[in-house]
Amino acid sequence: MSAKDSQYLKKVGLKATLPRLKILEILESAGTARHMSAEDVYKALLEHGEDVGLATVYRVLTQFEQAGILTRHHFEGGQSVFEMDEGKHHDHILCTRCGRVDEFVDPTIEERQKAIADRFGYTMTDHSLYIYGICKECREKEKKRG
Repeated sequence: MSAKDSQYLKKVGLKATLPRLKILEILESAGTARHMSAEDVYKALLEHGEDVGLATVYRVLTQFEQAGILTRHHFEGGQSVFEMDEGKHHDHILCTRCGRVDEFVDPTIEERQKAIADRFGYTMTDHSLYIYGICKECREKEKKRG
C-alpha cells in the first residue's frame, strides 16, 4: 500500500480504508489479467492473506466505478468484469472458449463509428465495441483433438 494510493482515493472523494486500499492494490498489480470479476479480486485477496468479504469487494468495486477509477464491462456470459480506467479508449476482442481478452485501437473503426453517429444526427459521447471469436490457441487445441 502506498501513500500515493491513499491520496488518490481521497482525491476522488473516497476515504482510504484498508479494504479499499487492498482492492486498489490488487487491481493495479493485475498485469495481463486486467479484466477481473469481483470473484477474481476476492480470490486474489484471499491468496494475499487479506480478510475482506465478497460483499465488501462488490461494494468497493461499485464505489470505484462511480468514482471513475474503474470501468465495468459486461462481456458474454453475463458476468461483470472491471478494469482500471486509465483514460485511454480501447476496444475488446474476446475468446468465447477460454475467456481470453485482448485490447485494441483501430483508427478506421473509430472514424466509421463517428461517421455513423453523424449520419444519424448524433454527437457521439462514448462507445464500446466487443468482438467475439475463438482465439488461435483454442483453434489449435481443437485441431489436435479433432
